[in-house]
Amino acid sequence: MKAINRLRKNEDFRKVYKKRKSMANKLLIIYILENGYNFNRVGFTVSKKVGKSVIRSRVKRLLNESYRLNNEKVKQGYDIIFVARNTCVDASYKEIESAILHLLKKMNLINSAV
Repeated sequence: MKAINRLRKNEDFRKVYKKRKSMANKLLIIYILENGYNFNRVGFTVSKKVGKSVIRSRVKRLLNESYRLNNEKVKQGYDIIFVARNTCVDASYKEIESAILHLLKKMNLINSAV
């Protein structure tokens, strides 16, 4: 399985936030921007409002794993940022995975061939 390319630099996050398309559901907010590459770069943001570091890390791990397992279904060539809302704290893995897939479908980023 291919590794996920991550957004790590602050300038990359700022660029996506500034020139973005966004959508939200109960658990997450998604921001996307075409990046001109033939692969996706993904970033995860969980603010301190969500909880202490252990909780934030757990939410980030769940987001990362949910995206990683569904990465082959996603159209390539985008920078994608997922921002966790406070309701993610009590959410299960399945709820987070369905929230990610829901947002990707709403943004028309799911390949129809898969």
